[in-house]
Amino acid sequence: MVPPAASATAIPSLEPTSASVGSPEAPLTKEPVKDTILTPRFYTTDFEAMAAMDLRPNEAELEAICEEFRKDYNRHHFVRDEAFEGAADKLDPETRRVFVEFLEQSCTSEFSGFLLYKELSRRIKEKNPLLAECFAHMARDEARHAGFLNKAMTDFGLQLDLGFLTANKAYTYFKPKFIFYATYLSEKIGYWRYIAIYRHLEKHPESKIFPIFNFFENWCQDENRHGDFFDALMKAQPDTVRGFTARLWCRFFLLAVFATMYVRDVARKEFYEALGLDAREYDKYVIAKTNETSARVFPVVLDVENPRFWEGLEQLVRNNAALSQADQSGAATPIKALRKLPYWAGNALEMARLFLMAPIRSERFQPAVR
Repeated sequence: MVPPAASATAIPSLEPTSASVGSPEAPLTKEPVKDTILTPRFYTTDFEAMAAMDLRPNEAELEAICEEFRKDYNRHHFVRDEAFEGAADKLDPETRRVFVEFLEQSCTSEFSGFLLYKELSRRIKEKNPLLAECFAHMARDEARHAGFLNKAMTDFGLQLDLGFLTANKAYTYFKPKFIFYATYLSEKIGYWRYIAIYRHLEKHPESKIFPIFNFFENWCQDENRHGDFFDALMKAQPDTVRGFTARLWCRFFLLAVFATMYVRDVARKEFYEALGLDAREYDKYVIAKTNETSARVFPVVLDVENPRFWEGLEQLVRNNAALSQADQSGAATPIKALRKLPYWAGNALEMARLFLMAPIRSERFQPAVR
């Protein structure tokens, strides 16, 4: 589903402000990866409902966050330097492959955020100017991130056709409150992912395979500010984080985001190995930190210290590997579907078991901030 009037939204070039350093003159346009449950999605929502939102319950905090956005701390941060010159040529073929995959997935995810925030800022500008301005600033940040990642792809002779993605990728409709849950977690988990990699590479500079990682410390602060915005927005719409239904939805989105990340990262563990990281240990750290952070706004969080939680995620990993193996077989499509059926059912059962695990009430998890 393409969002209404999406074609009228101006799509910027998404290029960094600096000159292109070490980029091929004519990079090839990379074919988008096939959509799966693990690939980044594009979202649309109910713009009228967003425009009508009453911000008064938490307007002061939202104003303060908007003022932070106006300062644009990273205006001059994403400037390529001589470190990019020839850096792509130093990677062996396998590291090159997994790193380009990382760039593509990350660029698509950042660009997805840009499209959603840009369209929201445009559609609600007249009726809800404060909210519109916040979304406009976040769209600016996401465009900057996507452009920087896409420029890095040109070092490998490739680039994503972001205009093609805008027009041709399927859009998933979410109600506003679901957008809040999903984007809050996406931004906060992005912060912990980037800062964890940055701190690891500070201690192990020999594992810094490409200079883009030099930018992660400031970069993740954009993610953190975006997450703080959605935290404040949910508090301005208290029904999103209060009551029995809210607790169920928070559990669902935490589980969906954590499980997707874990299965995806273990499947591409070679990328993390190239950085000197163990994908499982890295994800356990990121999940624990994101879960802890989420307790500042969500009424419940997951019991990620329970060994049963990780056993369930490992079962999802095994099922996903079997599904990939079935996909790569030379069997006819109906035969593939039959072979995959028990693993699809197994994933559904395992997700249900994980969802039914007793959560942790946030006032007990983080009493100091509740």
